[in-house]
Amino acid sequence: MKKLIAEFFGTFVLVFIGCGAAVMAGQYIGFAGIALAFGLAVMVMIYAVGHISGGHFNPAVTVGLATCGRFGWREVLPYIAAQLAGAVCGALVLYLIATGKAYGANNVGLFAANTWSVYTMSAALFIEVVLTAIFVLVVLGATSKNADGKFAGVAIGLALTAVHLVGIPVTNMSVNPARSTSQAIFATSSLPMEQLWLFLIAPIAGAIIAGLIWKYLSNMKTKK
Repeated sequence: MKKLIAEFFGTFVLVFIGCGAAVMAGQYIGFAGIALAFGLAVMVMIYAVGHISGGHFNPAVTVGLATCGRFGWREVLPYIAAQLAGAVCGALVLYLIATGKAYGANNVGLFAANTWSVYTMSAALFIEVVLTAIFVLVVLGATSKNADGKFAGVAIGLALTAVHLVGIPVTNMSVNPARSTSQAIFATSSLPMEQLWLFLIAPIAGAIIAGLIWKYLSNMKTKK
């Protein structure tokens, strides 16, 4: 239960801070500021509660760790449920704030949800798979027993910032099905919910690819 509460809280903060930066301050801080907000959010929560749950805060990370054999499959669904709950609660709090603007239009709109419109569906699919695979590989490497665990949070935070810098202009960048789901629920447009399937499938596919790559590399090292 402690692990699930930690995953809930970590995902809550990730969504509230990352998506909050986009919804409330995106016009002022731009893509770079939003990317940095996501990276900082995951970094601080890894150091805050990562020692309790492992600091996944993302169904893709959980699946990637299970794929390479470093996390039990029987724990995957409870972790994902906690992450989804945390993401939705984070989005709800953000929604209550965004709709409380005293003057003028509220700040809801697409609500930092993941969509594709400027780019094609195939481009959105490819970038989500590739960038999720890169991000999950960094997670697997930074948290391996041979890595310096003191800097795992920094590496993972910077990796999340980097993939957002590339992916925000294409899809608003997901790499996290929980984050995509929570924002689609509260967006005023129906488009995020209609396109949500891609942001559930692509990050999980990228995570499985990363898990298989890490497992292969680990086996090669063992044989040597």
